[in-house]
Amino acid sequence: MEELFGYIENIVFTEENKGFTVARLKEPRRQELVCIVGTMPAIQPGESIRCQGEWKHHPQHGRQFEVASFELQAPSDLLGIQKYLESGMIKGIGPVYAERIVKTFGLDTLTIIDTTPDRLFEVPGIGNKRVEKIQSCWSQQRSIRDVMVFLRKYGVSPAFAQKIYKAYGDQSIEKVKHNPYALAKEIFGIGFKSADHIAQGLGIPKNSALRINAGIEHVLWELSNEGHVCYSQTEFLPEAQEILDVDTASIQKQLEALILEKEIIREEDLIWVKPLYLAELGIARELARIHQHTSALRQVNQEKALEWVQKLLKLELAKEQKEAVASAMQDKIHIITGGPGTGKSTITRAILAITEKLTNRILLAAPTGRAAKRMSEITGKKAFTIHALLEMDFKSGGFKRKKENPLECDLLIIDEASMIDTLLMNNLLKAVPNGARVIFIGDIDQLPSVGPGNVLKDMIASEKIKVTQLKQIFRQAAGSRIVTNAHKVNQGIFPDISSQTRSDFVYLEEETPEQILETIVGLVKTRLPKAYRFHRFDDIQVLSPMKRGVIGVENINMVLQQSLNPSPTPLFRMGRAFHIGDKVMQIRNNYQKNVYNGDVGKIVAIDMTDQEITVAYDERTVPYEFSEIDELVLAYAVSIHKYQGSECPCIIIPIHTSHFKLLCRNLLYTGITRGKKLVVLVGTKKAIGMAVGNDDVKKRYTGLTATIQKVFG
Repeated sequence: MEELFGYIENIVFTEENKGFTVARLKEPRRQELVCIVGTMPAIQPGESIRCQGEWKHHPQHGRQFEVASFELQAPSDLLGIQKYLESGMIKGIGPVYAERIVKTFGLDTLTIIDTTPDRLFEVPGIGNKRVEKIQSCWSQQRSIRDVMVFLRKYGVSPAFAQKIYKAYGDQSIEKVKHNPYALAKEIFGIGFKSADHIAQGLGIPKNSALRINAGIEHVLWELSNEGHVCYSQTEFLPEAQEILDVDTASIQKQLEALILEKEIIREEDLIWVKPLYLAELGIARELARIHQHTSALRQVNQEKALEWVQKLLKLELAKEQKEAVASAMQDKIHIITGGPGTGKSTITRAILAITEKLTNRILLAAPTGRAAKRMSEITGKKAFTIHALLEMDFKSGGFKRKKENPLECDLLIIDEASMIDTLLMNNLLKAVPNGARVIFIGDIDQLPSVGPGNVLKDMIASEKIKVTQLKQIFRQAAGSRIVTNAHKVNQGIFPDISSQTRSDFVYLEEETPEQILETIVGLVKTRLPKAYRFHRFDDIQVLSPMKRGVIGVENINMVLQQSLNPSPTPLFRMGRAFHIGDKVMQIRNNYQKNVYNGDVGKIVAIDMTDQEITVAYDERTVPYEFSEIDELVLAYAVSIHKYQGSECPCIIIPIHTSHFKLLCRNLLYTGITRGKKLVVLVGTKKAIGMAVGNDDVKKRYTGLTATIQKVFG
């Protein structure tokens, strides 16, 4: 086995999940760069690396060094030191100051920063603030390096070592040694498998109670990521056994102990993690409370009100629309559900117009920023996201608006209610005052919430809450093939994909995933902007059913990034490349930053000196430290699930039999209904037929329907 030593000049490619990396290495006293390939997670330009491996010849890329093992070292020559400092590893030092510092101190640079940082004042242009920032970051980096060295032997990447240090500080190593399984709970991005790998390395036995307890909770929370609020114990045990690799009897024993401690709740064959059980119980109790109290609004003459509002809005409401408005004016809680073109927006405007004559205490909200913005446009009244409405309390980690400090409203209208998961619905209902009326508007045929539960459907199934089901498609909407095809798909009828001049629904036949991808790139880059004057970033959104594969979200994103927004100097972090101008999506709720799962923005700045990336969301910008970048993914393409509650002028959906595992009716229906002006399906008729014919919606285990029925009595 041979050895190479040098510093990383640049990263050519990195594969996010496995850490496979292609990089250029600069050896001391050699002009030519060496191509190194292998599993080297989270290495950065400027770092010095000593690697062991073999020389290989790649038929396409030529001679390259295949790395079997490596270790990172402090750089030892001037170029390496400068490259290391300007790579963005130390806040306060970018390319300009890196050059000045190395020019001033030469090979002693790193020793001076480490031992006598006050000498940095000798460097032209460096003042107090910058020296303080460099000192603080260098000392933090030293501590992080200790954590990195400790964790590297357990296969933990430097990026995650940084996150662990950020959460636990100087106690990081102690905390990890004490209970490595806490990492899976407390550090975003670290799963049970990584925590378990560390635990095994620390000598924690496979059959220890600590490990099995952590595994049981992990499996139940993982199932909640698939939408389950609870799970059948009978089905749970083999799933847990597969992950924990211990006998079922040991798992059963620890499960019984957790049930005794009330950490896990069991009713008949169903088991819950405690927070999700309490959330379902909370939803049922809060619905009953609101339902039982008298409305703060006076009763109106329904006939006169309907007559008046039709004159005001200059329209005639259909029979079922009148029923919806009348019910919403008398029921404490009412659900209005229906597909596109069935008049949900018209009903909302009518209810608002009548209620505004009775009170000005009206609140409108939706689960996502985009859905709230659309609600504002429809009603001409400010709509909030549910998170903004409830006001985050950073001290407690909960919301300021709750039972003790309720919302100030007599009427609350919630749009896109099918997207609300169990935990959020519980928090929302707690904050509703006794006298308020609550109206939920949504489409139960869409995909259920990203988070656990099927709340709107379960509320309807309980038969304890009044519902208006809208079925009639109105004339204006009936002229749209987006609307008519969405309804056809929902009814299990193959959509109309005939070619029509200037239709708002287009089908392009391509047989292979590679041809589909090529067509999508052409559509986004040139064809659609030219034909429809759509903006490539703002007006076009690719929605894919899957993450993996040639036409999965990840690959489409990489190809579109290179095609639409190439960059000679990308930022590589956590195995991914980011460019200024990239379209990105937030993938978890971050209350501190006031950005939420599914929010789409654009990278407007990458600051290598202060190690910050800035993303613009609508009218505001949000800074991210480099260690927080795993909260962002590219969003040229996103999953249909993640795009719920959002709309875009143009939607492109690749549809191919390679997606067969996920091809189902409500997925295609949800994707089509995201398009406002144009929907383009690219793929095969067979795949469309598979989706339309598959109404086998994956069952979600929830206990909400039964709980509502029990609480209401």
